[in-house]
Amino acid sequence: MIKTISSREVYRNPWTSVREDVIERANGERGIYGVIDKDPACIVIPLDRTPEGEFVYLIEQYRYTVGGRFLEFPQGGWEQAEVDPEELARGELKEETGLTAERMTHLTTFQIAYGVMNQKHHCYLAESLVMGDSEPDAEESDLVLHRVSVPEFEQMLLDGTIVDNCTAAAWGIYRLWRERR
Repeated sequence: MIKTISSREVYRNPWTSVREDVIERANGERGIYGVIDKDPACIVIPLDRTPEGEFVYLIEQYRYTVGGRFLEFPQGGWEQAEVDPEELARGELKEETGLTAERMTHLTTFQIAYGVMNQKHHCYLAESLVMGDSEPDAEESDLVLHRVSVPEFEQMLLDGTIVDNCTAAAWGIYRLWRERR
């Protein structure tokens, strides 16, 4: 067990706070632990079933931290500590894709990068989709929506086209959930 001796915030912006904790390990040794605190977020698997097959919707966007454009499931947060997870998921889906879902199923809640960050990530399956207008935030003005078949999507996961660990984890949970139903 690790005991917190002291904690101080070293940085804050509207999306993130960073703190530095002085800790004491079970063996009595002291050290420093850096922690990123973020409000809850969600990830949504928009699944479209048609007579032609199953399709998912992906967002392509520029990710500044790694300097490139990437494909991923719609995801994000509202910078609020207290938020209804399904309302958040429905809101992010509409905001980023223009889609609304007749049915939302909560699959699980992940912890993102819990070695350095404290953030819950609620995972939802969105079904019976209806297309409308998207409502992107200012920082999402470059989003591109893609609809791909499930086999194509899974190939993208395997060949490294999709590298977002949250997208891969969400799909893995969905596949397990589907197989056990």
